[in-house]
Amino acid sequence: MDAPANSSALRRRIVTGTALIAGFLVTLYLASDEIWAVLMILVAMAAAWEWGGLIRLPPARRHLYTGLTALACGALVVTGAQLTPYPFLAALLFWVIAAPLWLYRGLRVLDRRLLAALGWLILLPAVLVVVIADSAAYFAGRRFGRRKLAPAISPGKTWEGAMGAALAITVYALAVHALWPRGCGLSCLPQLLLAFWAMFVLSVLGDLFESWIKRQAGVKDSGALLPGHGGVLDRIDSLTAVLPAATLFWMWLK
Repeated sequence: MDAPANSSALRRRIVTGTALIAGFLVTLYLASDEIWAVLMILVAMAAAWEWGGLIRLPPARRHLYTGLTALACGALVVTGAQLTPYPFLAALLFWVIAAPLWLYRGLRVLDRRLLAALGWLILLPAVLVVVIADSAAYFAGRRFGRRKLAPAISPGKTWEGAMGAALAITVYALAVHALWPRGCGLSCLPQLLLAFWAMFVLSVLGDLFESWIKRQAGVKDSGALLPGHGGVLDRIDSLTAVLPAATLFWMWLK
């Protein structure tokens, strides 16, 4: 790809990313709980539709899978189900134990029923919030990237990009510690940094796992809904791994 094309792709990526961040912040602070719930269900539906494409569900089953995902999310919202740790714990165990082994062994699972269930395990806890890490990794890798992080899974990702993301996460954690109105002083800084670094590692796992599923499906992006970024799954892949751990940590703090 020539330089102008690269510049055009980068502009699309920046414009889309800026719009997504602005929309997220406006919704987060101004939208009612009902509007927020509807938007999250729509995100889950888009991600489920793309996941159905990645695992090659026939069209009718892909529509059914998307509809069932929306119903499951809607039921959780409408019934006001109590937040329990078990779905998040199950998802966290997958990301900490199963996903690394899956990637290490390079497993190719073709059973659509298993992959569909896995999609719910990944998506539903995330619906029940790693933009900094994603952006820093992209630009650091673009500027300094030389050594491939996982060439058999995602040739575009580099160790330099991962280190740039880790540095950005560290700076962000320090800023949060310094600016938090009810800070706990230097005594809790090590724990805060460890928590942020652990979530960063999970975000890399989420990114790589979706890349492996896309490679198995023979596609570059999960969809084309977001110019410069691909599909919804391409944007939330890291979040699907981080959110279960973040939610469990929040529940523990409460």
